[in-house]
Amino acid sequence: MCGIAGLWKPGGTSLAELVREQCATIRHRGPDDQGVFEDGDFAFGMRRLAIIDLAGGHQPIFSGDGRYGLIFNGEIYNYRSLREELRAAGHVFRSHSDTEVILAGYQAWGNAVWARLDGMFAVALWDRAQRTLTLVRDPTGIKPLYYTSQDAGFAFGSELRALTGLPGFRFTTDPAALLDYFRFGHVRGPHSIHAEVVTVPPGHRLVVHQAVPEAPEPFWTPRYRPDPDVGEAEWVERFRDTWLSTVADQMVADVEVGAFLSGGIDSSAVVAAMMKVSDRPVRTFTIGFSGARYDESGPAEAVAKALGTRHETRMLELDHAREILPNVAAAYDEPFADPSMVPTWYVSQIAAEQVKVVLSGDGGDELFFGYKRHATERQVGNLPAALRHGARTIGAVPPLPSRRLNEILQRWTKTAASAGLPSGIARFFAKTQITSQPLRHRVFVPEFLAQASGGGDEVARLVARYFPDPQAISRDTLEQFGMADLMLNLPGAMLTKVDRASMAHSLEVRVPMLGKRVLDLALSMPAHMKLKGRTGKHVVREAIGPWLPAGILDRRKQGFQMPLPMWFAGDFGRDAEGLWRDSGARSEGIWRAGEVDRIFAEHRAGRADHSRFLYALAVYCLWKVRQAG
Repeated sequence: MCGIAGLWKPGGTSLAELVREQCATIRHRGPDDQGVFEDGDFAFGMRRLAIIDLAGGHQPIFSGDGRYGLIFNGEIYNYRSLREELRAAGHVFRSHSDTEVILAGYQAWGNAVWARLDGMFAVALWDRAQRTLTLVRDPTGIKPLYYTSQDAGFAFGSELRALTGLPGFRFTTDPAALLDYFRFGHVRGPHSIHAEVVTVPPGHRLVVHQAVPEAPEPFWTPRYRPDPDVGEAEWVERFRDTWLSTVADQMVADVEVGAFLSGGIDSSAVVAAMMKVSDRPVRTFTIGFSGARYDESGPAEAVAKALGTRHETRMLELDHAREILPNVAAAYDEPFADPSMVPTWYVSQIAAEQVKVVLSGDGGDELFFGYKRHATERQVGNLPAALRHGARTIGAVPPLPSRRLNEILQRWTKTAASAGLPSGIARFFAKTQITSQPLRHRVFVPEFLAQASGGGDEVARLVARYFPDPQAISRDTLEQFGMADLMLNLPGAMLTKVDRASMAHSLEVRVPMLGKRVLDLALSMPAHMKLKGRTGKHVVREAIGPWLPAGILDRRKQGFQMPLPMWFAGDFGRDAEGLWRDSGARSEGIWRAGEVDRIFAEHRAGRADHSRFLYALAVYCLWKVRQAG
């Protein structure tokens, strides 16, 4: 695991020092080692977090003939089998690192190597003979990779901060990306908050000639290929076998490997499998909160006790969350407002005190339809069109007399508002919004909305941009919805959250649910094996149930969530209102400032739950302060 960066300035010289400065901005991603290589007007470098082949894994690594140089961020879990295949074909290895296996695979198989890698990776490959750069990102976007192409040259990096300090480059806020942020809580890929920076899409490679990038080309595209001839018992057995072997592969390291444990199905599945394949107790880590509604520390401790792990729980209190929020927000380089980013950052800090690597359960919900919105989509998608359209009348219900009832009413209103939309893709875009369109029209001035959105039906525009033909994905609207979760929400929200929160503490997080064999299995599994009634991850539950204490599988899904509605009604909300006034955001001209003030007041009074918007606003204000500084 590491951070990578590079710079190509046609006609430029002495670029190594600039690349060292890029690497210095991402030192937290790799505090153990640094390597920089310069070749005329091109240079690239890396910061290394040593996990495998501690002594021999230095980067950049070069082919024996000196033609190719390679740096990469990530881990390849099948590198040992690939290594043996390449050795049998005559390749002589000089180290025991997975990095050398990638390079040898490229020499042997060309671009076919990328689809053969089982792992998480962001790769930069420099061809000294052809003077071309190839950037490659893993299939599901576990590892980030940003780039910018401007008059000043071409640059890339694992985080935005590796780009924004480069001399001669210009970075401006993209209004469409900013609206995306307040719509979804993050900027939808491949865009970033800066108009001049985009990401290499997951499962793609990007070739750069003469410092000019070509269009990214996919090397892997997810497709549902359900096999209807396999029965439930066999699916359960297939998952169990695949899961155990995948977890075993992802535990390979020359350092100790621990795990995040929330007490939910996915993290419990990870830890249970780790304990089955490990010869020693695994270290596990969880976060708790005051108040039973949000606290999962009890169930996590029950799982840990039953499995025999070395468990640690820390409580995250309101005052501490307020104290660390600026540091958490700073880890993301751009506005990012997932509610669980604070506890994820905190649990990463705790884990990093004892281990360098943890396994996490991320990806299970997207692959095996574990979110409540998947169960809702199955029900809504099966309704006749007339009923789906009629359900939207629930939005006319006025505010109710209690804070909790208004929270529930808003969730129902959100579901009802999406019911009449024509596809699972359209309902995905409607259901994953953290703010409603009426709220955005209330808080933003019309000029900003016109510039950022272009007017018209915003859901229809999003469908046309990302998935113009939902039927090409599947005729099943649930599979349409799930594919959008896998291709957009997973890399843009969940994996971004975990990567930045963990790497801020030099902690590597591995996600076995996104291992190559688990991915292939999930995409071949029929939807009714994943979602049974309103219960998601059915096959997963059946496979791991015998490993877990009674009652764990029956719990309501939670995860590392913060009690935002309650916190923003008190001191947390007053802090956010102070940020709104003092950061300069209130006067920047895109807001109906008086309406935002009223939003704070309405939430305090319990008339509506505006906590997701207020949280996003607070993080945005913190970003504004950093930009100004």
